[in-house]
Amino acid sequence: MHDAETGQPVVGAHAFIGSTMIGTVTDSDGRFELDLIPPGTHSLWLSMIGYTPMSEEFTVGDSTLATSQSFELTMEPAVIQVGELTVTAKRDRRWKRRLKTFNKMFVGETPFAGETVITNAETLDFDSNWLGVFQAKAVEPLQITNNALGYSVKYVLKEFKREGSTIRYDGDPLFEELTPETEEQEQLWTQNRELAFHGSFHHFLLALLDGETKKEGFEIMHIPSIEDISSSNRRFGIDPSTLILPGSEPEEKLLSFHGVLEISYLNEKEGHHYLRWKGESPHKRPSYQKSWIRLTSGPTAIDANGEVIDPYGVTVYGYFAYERIADELPKEYRPDSTRVSSNQ
Repeated sequence: MHDAETGQPVVGAHAFIGSTMIGTVTDSDGRFELDLIPPGTHSLWLSMIGYTPMSEEFTVGDSTLATSQSFELTMEPAVIQVGELTVTAKRDRRWKRRLKTFNKMFVGETPFAGETVITNAETLDFDSNWLGVFQAKAVEPLQITNNALGYSVKYVLKEFKREGSTIRYDGDPLFEELTPETEEQEQLWTQNRELAFHGSFHHFLLALLDGETKKEGFEIMHIPSIEDISSSNRRFGIDPSTLILPGSEPEEKLLSFHGVLEISYLNEKEGHHYLRWKGESPHKRPSYQKSWIRLTSGPTAIDANGEVIDPYGVTVYGYFAYERIADELPKEYRPDSTRVSSNQ
């Protein structure tokens, strides 16, 4: 990897596969190697202070596991616009209010969010207007410490935008396991990771690819449109096998359906944090965790790891929308207790 302007090797840059724990740094010649990459479509990310983060998409198939892929990459030096040096107390208060808003939307409001901190939040810049549009940018990857799940996360934020009640964000994290201080902490992290995985959107997609949604605790109903989700007589049973079609690549499948899917996870019930997030009384009798998904613009591709390739290919509601970055796990993670077996 080289500097796009000087042609010199870029030494010490971070190279990683998005949403995984696979990463390294470039050597004195600007070279790097990444091994044991699972089948599927991945984003190779390169980041370093002083350069604009860049990514390259590639696919690993079962037949190419024993081969290697090479890339000739260059990084563009970043041009950072520095504003006025005088920062008023009023502006500082406004930035802090926006950071609090951003944390709720990006990190989330689950119990795990309370133990998840962006340690370099000063790299964030916010923009909002009276039309309800809120945007965030980061001049360098966000450094996130998740003390609930036991990960240090480097997150390259490509886009973050809230418009009305819709939140869209795109980016890729690199996960690194924290070192537990005690055996009890290690056990707690193991339990929390399993809790975060079970019933998640990722868990659902893996079960759907394996044809084991019922065995994994998911019940799926079809609803004609998002406007009908409150109508009890507008739900219809659907065969999960009809939702997955062959993709354009052997390692990809297409998630395809019309209207909305209602997905109930029958192994866990709603928690009081979720009820509060929904604006309901935490004393309400909880029901099973329920989510809704719709395709944003037609059938969308899913890779062998149960990842939606287009980050905006699926719009999620309910429990799937409630869980954000604080509940996110590396895409290769599988709990020991799960029956899901895709590409383990």
